[in-house]
Amino acid sequence: MRATEKMICIICPMGCNLTVTREGTTVLRTEGNTCKQGLTFAEAELTDPRRMVATTVRVKGAIHPLIPVYTEKPFPKPRIFDLLREVCQLEIEAPVAMNQVVLENALGEGINIIASRDMPRMST
Repeated sequence: MRATEKMICIICPMGCNLTVTREGTTVLRTEGNTCKQGLTFAEAELTDPRRMVATTVRVKGAIHPLIPVYTEKPFPKPRIFDLLREVCQLEIEAPVAMNQVVLENALGEGINIIASRDMPRMST
């Protein structure tokens, strides 16, 4: 059965408004994209939607109570809230180095959670 959906492409900064005609998960046609990446986005969005996730993790003994972290690769969209629940339970020890793995293989997806800044230990 054919269906038409509206999407906003997030691959590049243009943010094209796509009109996607599909049959099941097969994209038949895209309209509104200004580059070929719109088709790639629409296909991925219908079969395996993923997003980069950025959040914070508690840090013990640091100059700040939280450190910003992010997924090293786009994470499966349907599992993002499960990921956030798991990350919410974390508390790491200072010092933390930028790009340090804070959580390895999150939810068994093979995607690490990475610190996005240095966090020194609080001096006493």
